[in-house]
Amino acid sequence: LFLLDCDAAEGNKGGAASGGVSLGNPKPAKSAKPPLERKDATHAAASVAASEKKGGDRPLEKDRKKDVPHPRMQFDDKHRYEHGTQLPDLEAKFFQLDPMHPSVYKVGLRYLVGDLSGGNARCIAMLHAFKDAISDYTTPSEKVLIMDLPAKISSYISFLNECRPISISMGNAIRFLKSRIRRLPVTVSESEAKATLQSDIDRFINEKIIIADKVIVEHAVTKISDGDVLLTYGSPAVVEMLLLYAHKLGKKFRVVVVDSRPKLEGQGLLRRLMANGLSCMYTHINAISYIMHEVTRVFLGAASVLSNGTVYSRVGTASVAMVANAFRVPVLICCEAYKFHERVQLDSICSNELGDPDTISKVPGRKDLNHLDKWANHENLQLLNLLYDATPSDYVSMIVSDHGMLPPTSVPVIVREYRREELWI
Repeated sequence: LFLLDCDAAEGNKGGAASGGVSLGNPKPAKSAKPPLERKDATHAAASVAASEKKGGDRPLEKDRKKDVPHPRMQFDDKHRYEHGTQLPDLEAKFFQLDPMHPSVYKVGLRYLVGDLSGGNARCIAMLHAFKDAISDYTTPSEKVLIMDLPAKISSYISFLNECRPISISMGNAIRFLKSRIRRLPVTVSESEAKATLQSDIDRFINEKIIIADKVIVEHAVTKISDGDVLLTYGSPAVVEMLLLYAHKLGKKFRVVVVDSRPKLEGQGLLRRLMANGLSCMYTHINAISYIMHEVTRVFLGAASVLSNGTVYSRVGTASVAMVANAFRVPVLICCEAYKFHERVQLDSICSNELGDPDTISKVPGRKDLNHLDKWANHENLQLLNLLYDATPSDYVSMIVSDHGMLPPTSVPVIVREYRREELWI
């Protein structure tokens, strides 16, 4: 893995242009033109200084910084999981925080302890908490609702982000809510504004998540035939809906549930599928290449699909997709359109979410495997627990969304065209 330093690259370009020695060409570059006179150089420097003073490029740079993903905490930061959890710290700071609505605080604690997982479940819980907060909101005197309420929402978002980093899908939902607040007429009454916002939140949940999942299932079920062996990884909610729906239609197929530590989410999916009478096989991700020769279709979920077709999903998804591609097995990604994002990401290192390192140092039920006990006492040892990975578009056959079945190359078209008409609204 090579990491390129953009600033250093720009510096190398400057060095090569000024006649320095280039790494690719060991011979000194010949000067095609005589050096600038001191008078011309002084004049050029003065013009550059004048342009910087006027702030010619500053607005562009400012807008560009807004699109940069929020920096994630580094895996070797001792403050992130010093005690294995942030719960004691948050409880100590509760009375120091801005006034927090009880519903928001409850959802944040559920994020923190891992009670809420899955992109849709986290987003719905957040929106319901915001709906309760809006219901109890009262505009302070000498303030306007469309200016004060977004500030309140931002404080709630900061708290939730402290409990667990905001996902891309949650970010799109927050963008939707704030845009609806800004669009409220100034003359509207507070009660009418609150009723409108609550109705908008209900409509977003219903149209962009609940109905979208049903549309995805109806599209994807056409790709399941009798005798198929379907493989899925983890416990994606929309894929579970798809498998149960296909079984309800009477289609005969087998399911391979692939799982991995430390969450082992596939075990819950396996129990639910078997309770409904589906024929299943369970294995860990280290046996993926052994079982893949029997598989005819791979259905995976996604936390987000980025503008370059990269699928951002639970760590391990990329490995499953790559092995399926090597065996020439089609890989279908089931993802709602509200999770599409204009960001471009080439790997899972520059932006990711970090899990508790203690969860990968212990094996449940195996107390004899205690080689990593007290690992935090070793200064030269760091454990990295990434929660997501990035699957390149080359390993994805099709993306099934509520806008239909499309190739990964069509994602930027969906984002661009529908955003003009307020896709998330």
